[in-house]
Amino acid sequence: MATTNKLRSSPSLIFLSLALLFHFYLCKGDLLLNYYSESCPNAEDIIRQEVTDLYNKHGNTAVSWVRNLFHDCMVKSCDASLLLETVNGIESEQASERSFGMRNFKYVSTIKEALEKECPLTVSCADIVALSARDGIVMLGGQRIEMKTGRRDSKESYANFVEESLPNHNDSITLVLSRFQSIGLDVEGIVALLGAHSVGRTHCTNLVQRLYPTVDPTLDPQYAEYLKGRCPTPNPDPKAVLYARNDRETPMILDNMYYKNLLSHKGLLIVDQQLASDPTTYPYVKKFATDNGYFQDQFAKAVLLLSENNPLTRDDGEIRKDCRYVNSI
Repeated sequence: MATTNKLRSSPSLIFLSLALLFHFYLCKGDLLLNYYSESCPNAEDIIRQEVTDLYNKHGNTAVSWVRNLFHDCMVKSCDASLLLETVNGIESEQASERSFGMRNFKYVSTIKEALEKECPLTVSCADIVALSARDGIVMLGGQRIEMKTGRRDSKESYANFVEESLPNHNDSITLVLSRFQSIGLDVEGIVALLGAHSVGRTHCTNLVQRLYPTVDPTLDPQYAEYLKGRCPTPNPDPKAVLYARNDRETPMILDNMYYKNLLSHKGLLIVDQQLASDPTTYPYVKKFATDNGYFQDQFAKAVLLLSENNPLTRDDGEIRKDCRYVNSI
């Protein structure tokens, strides 16, 4: 009995017990690697398979997943608020001008449906946004990023915060840097993250101001002629599918060709070309242009940091059954 009382009153044992309880409490709510290992062991495999299948059917989905991560996580939190549709007083973030050209949201439902069949109301839409971006990056030739999971879904949209959170393609490089630095990215990480412009395409609406009425003098003349061929009018119909590839050489490969193009005055958007002309960002453009491996490393780090911006965890938010609507609707 005396031995038992001695053990119970041992300060070291009490401290160890409290430390373990505290650690458990933190880990229970925070993002973790393999968060679904017990509740839905096949979750990440299911997402990866769906991303792969969708890529094989519609290659452009991989680019959409990367853009979804950017648009979701930069606005308040990585919480899938981006996916909410306009209904019952909720204004969708997708309606913002900053979201112009985004698509393939319907295929998020394809991924969610596969998860719901396996593990109902278990895997959040926010984690789908993060993991589909991770797997999409691999489909585009980028590194596999070990992402933590355990995000929960927002019960509200933040449409009113989109324009003040997301930089525009016409914004000054100073403003662009400020927006990204507000979530913890440094200058090198920001330049790396903008390397996502290595893939995909840009609608003419977003670039004609560099072509008309006169050509932007920072544009390579031959490249400007190519862009005019793609965008032959200064007033393109925003509903028309008129666009130019961000990178003509490797348009669906995430690589450092983007930075090589910037050094050759072939940046597609104003914000792109500013990276090569601003003394703060230019050294990183030059470094990435000469070392693709280094770019890939820094891009992966930046994406990981972005994916962990202010997530909802523990008892915050919810796990949506349908990513388009909060559960109460």
